[in-house]
Amino acid sequence: MSIFRADKKFERFEDVTPSLLKKEGVKLLLCDLDNTLRLHSEKEPADELQDWVEDCRNAGVKIVIISNNGRKKMMQKFCEPINVDCVWWAKKPMSTKLTEAMREYNYKPKETVMLGDKWSTDVLAARFAGIRAWKVEHRRDIV
Repeated sequence: MSIFRADKKFERFEDVTPSLLKKEGVKLLLCDLDNTLRLHSEKEPADELQDWVEDCRNAGVKIVIISNNGRKKMMQKFCEPINVDCVWWAKKPMSTKLTEAMREYNYKPKETVMLGDKWSTDVLAARFAGIRAWKVEHRRDIV
């Protein structure tokens, strides 16, 4: 298998359901933010993101946002209302922040998935961390 190929592909993050996560044994879901969970133009979490996060949490899945975005205050402001921990300036495809998150929250690689929109950052970071990579289509503003 190519290191650039995701293990699973989805249209949108909402397609990654709590029942799928449970079936796959996922307990820690590391998520990219920009163009994966939100559009760049979104300043606050959309209702569907809030609902999805809550559904995942109720299914026993910990979500942590791992982003290359370097704006700490913006990241915190976005993540606070949905009560999700965030890591900014992750420098993906380096896997350091992914492995640190697994260690901090006490999850094993087999229990962890990275969900993102880019093979060049998210998928590669997952591969380097030794975890599964799931890819969603790049979100775009509808004009």
